[in-house]
Amino acid sequence: MEFSDRVSREAIPLAVLDVIMIGSVVSIGIVQHASFSLVMREPQYWLGVLGPFMIGWALMSIPLGAYAPGAAESAKAAIPLGIRAWVPTVVVALAIRSTGFAPGGVQLSFAIVITGLGALAIGVGRWLRFRLA
Repeated sequence: MEFSDRVSREAIPLAVLDVIMIGSVVSIGIVQHASFSLVMREPQYWLGVLGPFMIGWALMSIPLGAYAPGAAESAKAAIPLGIRAWVPTVVVALAIRSTGFAPGGVQLSFAIVITGLGALAIGVGRWLRFRLA
């Protein structure tokens, strides 16, 4: 199977939106639980928290079809594909966080919240993409 079989050029706007939505959810969480001043003083902290989710998304989104041909045809196709890729992304991110290479650790409550909010953000971002286009 070739890369072009897994990724459609038409889905590039979805990829940009997904990264923005994931980054937004994680960034809002950091500001809520740490502080904006911490992020400004120590940008590596923000990168350390965001990194595992971006790594997870990079590893999971393409193989699980988030940008497959047909993903960019409608919200009905795009939203489930994005959410389907988000759930294992969280598993990868939490596995990375559990190693101590990233700040935050792994708590069940965090896993539940980030899974739900991330899925919601990806779903809303993809819905808006088709609603406003």
